[in-house]
Amino acid sequence: MSAPRLLAISALWVMLTPMGGAHAKPIPVELRRVEGSWTLLRDGEPFQIKGAGGQASFQLLASAGGNATRTWGAEGIEELLDEAHAQGLGVVVGIWLGHQRHGFDYSDVDQVAEQYARAERLIKQHKDHPAVLLWGIGNEMEGFGEGKDAAVWSAVNNVAALAKRLDPHHPTMTVTAEIGGDRIKAIHSLCPDVDIVGVNTYGGVTSLPKRYRAAGGTKPYIVTETGPPGAWEVGKTGWGAPLEPNSTEKASFYRRAYEAIAKDDTLALGSFMFLWGHKREATATWYGMLLPGGQRTEAVDVMAKAWSGKALPNQAPRIMQLINKTDSVLPPGGIFEARVVVEDPNRDPVTFEWRLEPEEKEHMTGGDLQPEPEPLTKAILQNGGPSVRVRMPDRPGQFRLYAFVYDSAGGAAVANVPLKVLDGVNVVSGPPLQLPVVVAGEGTDTAPWVSSGWMGETEAINMDPQACPEPHGGQTCLRIRYERGDSWGGVAWQHPIEDWGDKAGGFDLSGSKTLSFWARGKRGGEKVKFGFGLLGQDKTHYDSARDEMEVRLTSRWKRYRFDLQGKDLRRIKTPFFWSAAGQTRPLEFYVDDVRYE
Repeated sequence: MSAPRLLAISALWVMLTPMGGAHAKPIPVELRRVEGSWTLLRDGEPFQIKGAGGQASFQLLASAGGNATRTWGAEGIEELLDEAHAQGLGVVVGIWLGHQRHGFDYSDVDQVAEQYARAERLIKQHKDHPAVLLWGIGNEMEGFGEGKDAAVWSAVNNVAALAKRLDPHHPTMTVTAEIGGDRIKAIHSLCPDVDIVGVNTYGGVTSLPKRYRAAGGTKPYIVTETGPPGAWEVGKTGWGAPLEPNSTEKASFYRRAYEAIAKDDTLALGSFMFLWGHKREATATWYGMLLPGGQRTEAVDVMAKAWSGKALPNQAPRIMQLINKTDSVLPPGGIFEARVVVEDPNRDPVTFEWRLEPEEKEHMTGGDLQPEPEPLTKAILQNGGPSVRVRMPDRPGQFRLYAFVYDSAGGAAVANVPLKVLDGVNVVSGPPLQLPVVVAGEGTDTAPWVSSGWMGETEAINMDPQACPEPHGGQTCLRIRYERGDSWGGVAWQHPIEDWGDKAGGFDLSGSKTLSFWARGKRGGEKVKFGFGLLGQDKTHYDSARDEMEVRLTSRWKRYRFDLQGKDLRRIKTPFFWSAAGQTRPLEFYVDDVRYE
């Protein structure tokens, strides 16, 4: 990901800051290996990185227990270094290396030479500043393929060797996009002057220590970006929009990411949370730990407790649930209603703001900045409270509705829901079915749908209708195991078999008032999404209606219901699905008696 725009620091602050980069004394940093464990020493003292990437308030970062920040580039960072030093923070100074997808050619001698000369100027300019912690040479410059271009790694090592020659007081690091392909092999074999491996990892962070070693990693490493799962690692709507976790769910991801790396006391030197500030990427709120106005989300609270062992004096609001009261696929001009359930730990008064925006055209930008769209303010018919009514635009398209919750002490919470406006094409009805219809459970001998739509990490999914302990009713129920704790998977019932909208099919369930099912978890607390209708109008043959709910299962059987009244049920091709994402460990749960009636 590329650097957020640096925040301006006032001239008055610079005049009052005693340390200037040109006249300061460097603080030496070294790597030391003792009995197989790597340690970073700063001024002779052990320094475990408790960091966040981004240039929002360094005073807040320091008061929360953070001790470091990182940049992606080094141009114009003199004032940033001064401010970081004034707050006692170390800085991983990023030296930006060109990306081939941006047009940089590592076989072009002139381009590589100019890049090398620029790196030399930056190192000479900043090497004596006391805030400098490490040199971060490049960020995801290897691209998103196999990462084995020897020309790229040669350029990386040449800059690393330059840094070590010009500045013996600060180790070198390069940063990769995860560790797949040949990245780790290339760094270890082609980059002897790179001391530390930096890894940007999101959904896979909890398994990184094990995977890094399996890939042959022996150099110490730092997690240089982590946080909630990326837009490529979560479940999606039937029309392909990624489902963003809310701010409370994200806070849990941040905590687990930090704890997973902190436990690796032999190779890991620490971690940087992403993003200390705000940046539009994938959506308006996906990665920011703070909002544009500086309000803290719950991610700041959990990291303060993780870094310092102490809670901040006031906690941000928590979003317990965002509930769709109407279908999220609507006709032009249709009315969407939703409600957000919020809890404030300090019982502070809270205010609400709802905002509708056009959906981003691209969710995976590799960190490139995205323009701010114009919010559709006139669409919000009811604003300022926990419930909202939205009149959707008269044109077809994809949109996203945001709920912002603010307390009176600078805290905030965020959630959103993707929405789609149909193009008005009439649905072709499927053949009618006689109600009730059992989709899963006993009595499905004549059911027309098949659980053939396996999604996500399919090799981690196991479904067995004969191995369910203590069925809800009858002799059997469906046991479902999902063996991955760091990705997502799910299964949809389909007609025709293994069809994702390319073939005619589906059935007319008009007259159904309820879709109900029974479910329970093996332990209790398992979070699973259930729903129906995955195929949107971007497909040739789509579901005429859809809905979904995310529930936290108990260890006892509980009945769940979808209200179908008012929905267009003329063609249902995917009558039921489940999905799970971002769990901390494998899960097992049970489903029985899924029926339309």
